[in-house]
Amino acid sequence: MPVTQKIAPGRLFIGGQWVDAVAANTFTTVNPATEEPITQVAEGRAEDIDRAVKAARQAFEGPWAGVSAADRGRLLWKMADLIESRLAEIAEVETLDSGKTITESSRVDVPMAADCFRYFAGWATKIEGETIPVRAPCFSYTLREPLGVVGQIIPWNFPILLAAWKVAPALAAGNTIVLKPAEQTPLTALRLAGIAEEAGLPPGVLNVVTGFGPTAGAALVDHPGVDKIAFTGSTAVGQEIMRRAAGSLKRLTLELGGKSPNIVFADADLDLAVRGASNGIFYNKGEVCTAGSRLFVEESLHDALLDRLSAFTAKLQQGDPLDPKTRLGPQVSEGQMNRVLSYVDKGKGEGARLVAGGSRAPGKGYFVRPTIFDDVQNGMTIAREEIFGPVLSVLRFRDLDEVVRAANDTPYGLAAAVWTKDIKKAHRAARLLKSGTVWINTYGLYDSAMPFGGYKMSGFGRELGRHGLLEYTQTKSVWVDLS
Repeated sequence: MPVTQKIAPGRLFIGGQWVDAVAANTFTTVNPATEEPITQVAEGRAEDIDRAVKAARQAFEGPWAGVSAADRGRLLWKMADLIESRLAEIAEVETLDSGKTITESSRVDVPMAADCFRYFAGWATKIEGETIPVRAPCFSYTLREPLGVVGQIIPWNFPILLAAWKVAPALAAGNTIVLKPAEQTPLTALRLAGIAEEAGLPPGVLNVVTGFGPTAGAALVDHPGVDKIAFTGSTAVGQEIMRRAAGSLKRLTLELGGKSPNIVFADADLDLAVRGASNGIFYNKGEVCTAGSRLFVEESLHDALLDRLSAFTAKLQQGDPLDPKTRLGPQVSEGQMNRVLSYVDKGKGEGARLVAGGSRAPGKGYFVRPTIFDDVQNGMTIAREEIFGPVLSVLRFRDLDEVVRAANDTPYGLAAAVWTKDIKKAHRAARLLKSGTVWINTYGLYDSAMPFGGYKMSGFGRELGRHGLLEYTQTKSVWVDLS
């Protein structure tokens, strides 16, 4: 039996049941490596979102409210165990649906998703209030309480992992959820729903509605029964969510776009910097919000690093993402491939020098060759706008002050990296860079315990760690008269 037939294709998960969409419409999810259909998926719309929100509210005010923090933790731990026990299956589904390599799915995304559930399982019993001394003759204390029904909208670049980043802390804090996965990659979210069911979550605690952003996603944002929206995706969509959420004053956390600077000083370890630059832009075929798409190289190191990076890039194997030797899969969709190629044309047209790649790979699949532009100016389109593909812009700089100004000259502020053996310089740069994450002599590390989020137009709020957990709580103050 094909692995995708095990995940109830063509149905939604609402109130603990696999159900048809009200309108009975479906859409096709496509394998981007072959351009062939995988399966049919239910197209949820406003009516289905309404059913899911009502089921989530009923669960929040009913059976879920009676589940102790310790038992919530045990349920999350069981979900982690189930994810791990089905690692190979989930990884294969993720690779088929998104085009990411099986190495990334099986060694990074799925294990990290399980780790996230296990980490927040431990937090469930540690959400505590405070006793506060006040002037009045009162016993005063605070309670940390769940928000209620949370709408979560996840993107297509890390489907199972970013679902875990949102679902695990929300459940640990005692909320109920309506999850809307990206229409390009809905399959592992449905698999997660099955795992929640098997783990024993009460009906309605986790609901999954597949569908499109303008219909299902917008209905979730607009719904008056939703207390919070957690969204990961483009800045433009984040802005629209803010506008739509204003009417009901929903809580929001937004993890949005990036144009991250990856800064290599002349005293850096060249081999490590080359690997870091490659990983920073070509990991997950560049479909990463923190992609190091602007590579700033100190002038005296520029030629040596570019030569080494070009040679390293030429050896990257691109092809079937189910082959463990493959390092670059296809873009997630034909539309995304065309978007990336349009930016390549803009780079050429604005005078950047093409060093590597710059075209679609021949044959089937939405493959874009790993692309490097040199002689890029910070005002060029390819250095200003998020491409979300394997396209690297290389820029030169002379000193720390100059590169920090250039690195910060962007509306985004999600991540940055610094490569140097000078620890004082590294820490100074980390303080000066306006971004939510700064890596020093590494790139792209994450941990369930470490908060993640953006500055400026890269969004607000944090995911992961204690900070991410508290985003799913609200504080109540209680006064007891003792006079």
